[in-house]
Amino acid sequence: MNPAPSIVFFTTASGAGYGLLFWLALLRPFGATPGSTGFGLVALGLALVLITAGLLSSTFHLGHPERAWRAVSQWRSSWLSREGVAAIATYPPALLFGLAILAERPGLALLAGLLAAVGAAVTVWCTGMIYASLKPIRQWHHPMVAPGYLLFAGFSGAALLAALAGLWGNAALPALLAAVFGAGSLAWKRVYWRQIDTPDPTAPTIETATGLGRIGRTRPLDPPHTEQNWLLREMGFRVARKHREKLRLLALAGFGASVLLCLMAVLAGGGAVLLLLPAALAALAGLVVERWLMFAEATHSVTLFYTGA
Repeated sequence: MNPAPSIVFFTTASGAGYGLLFWLALLRPFGATPGSTGFGLVALGLALVLITAGLLSSTFHLGHPERAWRAVSQWRSSWLSREGVAAIATYPPALLFGLAILAERPGLALLAGLLAAVGAAVTVWCTGMIYASLKPIRQWHHPMVAPGYLLFAGFSGAALLAALAGLWGNAALPALLAAVFGAGSLAWKRVYWRQIDTPDPTAPTIETATGLGRIGRTRPLDPPHTEQNWLLREMGFRVARKHREKLRLLALAGFGASVLLCLMAVLAGGGAVLLLLPAALAALAGLVVERWLMFAEATHSVTLFYTGA
């Protein structure tokens, strides 16, 4: 599939924003983050900026971005629509959470925060299901895809929260969460890549796609088109194996560096911010590469009619 920059940015930024909102809403009411009003508003503001920027960027890949609002009307059958509904529904409790922080109302902050955290998790799950529900794309129609979105959002959100908390001097728990979720993300991605690299005997082939398998091996004599068309441009993107392996290592290196820096910050205590800021950057950099690969490695079964493989 075509790894459009707008979609790569959307899945990375919105996931990190929702992850940051989730952890902030869960941890702040229990004193596991800096308790100052300034910290709460800065962290919430960053989360909402990332969420909003990510959602807006996703519309750039549409043929008619001005009609994006219509997507929310199909929530009964479309995961894209459900994502839109969940995203919109998350804003009110998130803003109420911010007002509660500003007014120093801990009871209201707890209630609004829990609602915002639930909304964040549901929205990220819907985003993952947009891709996991697409049966023609084997690499996406996989049981590890949607849970992976939750795991990566938790990782990047915790890394961002730890970096911000480090500026206020209370980052131990967020840093530990970032290390745990980062290690989980690294292991999860390695297993996922191993599974999609394993040939699937039930996957469609040109023989099953054309219905000619009963007469033997099938191959196209001539391409259906003499020039590039929309299907090939959007769904026929291929990444060379040697580049794929290098990019996979680069993504894992970003995850691993973030985990190591977060663990060092937990042990270091004072001066942890000097480790947590690069840890957050490493996490986001690794996720950008991982998101790009998610699209670049995906193969749509429609390409069987063009390439035979």
